[in-house]
Amino acid sequence: MMCRCRKRVLVFALVLASGALSACQRRSDASPAESRAEPPETSGEPKVMQERTPPKGGQVDLHPKLRGYVEEVVDGFTTIPEDRKRRLRQLASFIQQKQTSNENANLTYICTHNSRRSHMSQLWAATAAAWYGVEDVGTFSGGTEATAFNPRAVAALERAGFAIDDPGGDNPHYQVTYGPNGPAMECFSKKYDDPSNPAEGFAAVMTCSQADKSCPIVFGAGVRVAIPYDDPKAADGTPEETARYDERCKQIATEMLYLFSQVGS
Repeated sequence: MMCRCRKRVLVFALVLASGALSACQRRSDASPAESRAEPPETSGEPKVMQERTPPKGGQVDLHPKLRGYVEEVVDGFTTIPEDRKRRLRQLASFIQQKQTSNENANLTYICTHNSRRSHMSQLWAATAAAWYGVEDVGTFSGGTEATAFNPRAVAALERAGFAIDDPGGDNPHYQVTYGPNGPAMECFSKKYDDPSNPAEGFAAVMTCSQADKSCPIVFGAGVRVAIPYDDPKAADGTPEETARYDERCKQIATEMLYLFSQVGS
């Protein structure tokens, strides 16, 4: 009798464990039936493509200051650690696979508050795709919660050469352009499953370790790749604040430009 009871308790515990999902693993607007359903399987990490010699960029008319910034940054690919290059080439492989299938390659950059690193990544990825002439790419961002696009991060992007219009408000919907003829990108803080973001088949790019740990599964993602960045927020209110944000902006710019330099034509 004792053995049977123990077996029943063990089976019950396993059932509970297998059915447990964190809030990050469900879409926030899911119906009760959708919330009970198992999340779709993802294809995991894409294959790592071989490193290719970066092609010459300049396929788009950037704002003059931003063009000078980009021309300087592309000379810094050798500063990227090999393990990070490997993950970036995983994303390049995802993009190339989508191109082969005549599908849009959507990248959603995810951080906890969608206020600094994820926005920087989204904007630099869009700029890098245009710089190297990689078409049919959509870049998005979101968080596990919504706050606001931090003005310190906005200022760092402006110093790099982006043109940014601030409409004001608690969570401003900034209009950002990388060139005089480029599209105006609307940037505001939101959850990663916001209706303005793709719902399925996208690459979930985890830009902070906290979101990476709390969201082992991103609902709807076709692939998930962790490329975390140190949070410049640690320097807020200190003499190092501006330098720290500029450093993070340049690191993200370098890596996003490297990513799109690895997407074959």
